[in-house]
Amino acid sequence: MSGFLWNAAAFIVALGILVAIHEFGHFWVARRCGVKVERFSIGFGRALWRKFGKDGTEYVIAAIPLGGYVKMLDERIEAVPEADKPLAFNNQPLWQRSAIVAAGPVANFIFAVFAYWLIMMIGVPAVKPVIGEIAPNSIAAEAGIEPGMELTQVSGVETADWQAVNFALIGHIGDESMTLTAKPAPTSSYDRDYQLDLGRWQFNPEKQSPLTTLGITPYRPAITLSIAQVVEGSAAEQAGLKQGDKIIAVGDTELSSWQRLVEVIKASPNQGLSLMVMREGQRESVVLTPDARQVDGKVTGYAGIAPQLEAWPESYRFTQQYGPLAAIPEAVQKTGQVISMTVNMIKKLITGDVGVNNLSGPISIAKGAGMTAEIGLISFLGFMALISVNLGIINLLPLPVLDGGHLLFFGIEAVTRRPVSERVQDFGYRIGAAVLMMVMAVALFNDFARL
Repeated sequence: MSGFLWNAAAFIVALGILVAIHEFGHFWVARRCGVKVERFSIGFGRALWRKFGKDGTEYVIAAIPLGGYVKMLDERIEAVPEADKPLAFNNQPLWQRSAIVAAGPVANFIFAVFAYWLIMMIGVPAVKPVIGEIAPNSIAAEAGIEPGMELTQVSGVETADWQAVNFALIGHIGDESMTLTAKPAPTSSYDRDYQLDLGRWQFNPEKQSPLTTLGITPYRPAITLSIAQVVEGSAAEQAGLKQGDKIIAVGDTELSSWQRLVEVIKASPNQGLSLMVMREGQRESVVLTPDARQVDGKVTGYAGIAPQLEAWPESYRFTQQYGPLAAIPEAVQKTGQVISMTVNMIKKLITGDVGVNNLSGPISIAKGAGMTAEIGLISFLGFMALISVNLGIINLLPLPVLDGGHLLFFGIEAVTRRPVSERVQDFGYRIGAAVLMMVMAVALFNDFARL
C-alpha cells in the first residue's frame, strides 16, 4: 500500500509540474499576443483551490490531475462584448494563434533541456560501456564483437555509458540493421564499426534488456563471497549473519562462487543450512534457514543477503559533469536525441514495425515516477525530461483534439486563406477524440496486463 501511495504521489508531482509548464507556455504567449485569458487550470473537475489575479484570470488547481487547460476569450465559444472582441483568440492574426497553440509543446521541450542541463551540472557517476561477455551464436557474436571491447557509438550516436547505449539501442527496435562502433579496449586510441543484422532480433522491452537479447553482457567486477548487505528482518539477520562476513562453506562443501551459494539457498526453502563464515579473521558456524517464497509458480528459498563486488578499475569509472555553459549544448543534444527516438518510435507504431503492446499508460508512468523518485533527484529529473518530451510530441500529433490538430487546421487556413468550417472542425474533433480514447484504452490495457 505504501508503494502505491508513493507512486501516486510521485506521479501527481511529476504530471502536475509538466502540465503546468505546458499550459504556462500557452498562457504566456497568449498574454504576449494580447489575448484575454479567463482561466488557467491544472487538472480537471472540481476546483480544490482557486484565485483571481489582478489581470482577471482565474487560477485553478482541480481534483483530477490528468491534464489542464487555458481558457481564452473566444467568440466561437461564447458571446463576447464588443469592447473585448480585439482580445478574443479567434480575432488574432493566424501567426499569433499558431504561436499560442505551439507554445505548449515548445515549453515541454524547453523544460527537458532545463532538466538535462541540471543533470549535467550536478554530475552523474558512470562507468564506460565495456563488454564483459558475448553469448555464442548471438547477433553480437556474428557481427564480430568480442568481450573487453568498449562501445563508443550506436549508429553514429556517442555512448559514454551503458545508459546511453541502452537508450540508443531501443531506438532501433523494428530496424533491419544497426552499426556499433567499438574500441578493442578502453585504453585503445582507435575504434572500428561492426554491422549487426537485426532480422532475428526479438526484444520485449517490458521483460528483457536490449543488450542481453543481442548477446551482450556488460562488464561487472567479480562477485566476492563477502556480504555487503543484510536485509532487515530477513532469514539471514535472524541467523546472525552480518555485513562483512565471508561465507566460505555450506556444510562440508567449500564455496567456489556466490552463484553456487544462491543456487543452494534457492533449493532449500525452510531447510536449515550450516554455513561456515569468516568474521574478523575467525571462523564461525552459522545455521541459516531460508524463507520460502513463491516465484513463477515455484517455491524457492530466500535469505536476504547481497554480495560485495570487487572494485571497478579506475580507468572504467568517470563522472559526467559539465560547467554551466558547457552543459547547455550537451542538454540540447540530449533533448534532440530523445525527440528523435520518440518520433521514430511513433512512426514505427504507425507502420506496425513496433507492436502496440509497447504503449504505456498512466499506471506505468506512475510506477516509473515512483521508482525514479525513490532512486534520487537525478533519476527523477531524467524521467521528467523524458515524459516532458513525450508530452510535447504527442500534443503535436495532427489530431484535432490536440495542439497538433489545431495547427493542422491553421495550416489549411494558411493555404486556403479562410478558416476551416465549424462543421469540418467538429467532425475532426469527434474523430480525434475517438482515436485518442482508443489509444488510451490500449495503453491502459497494457498497464493492467503488466501488473
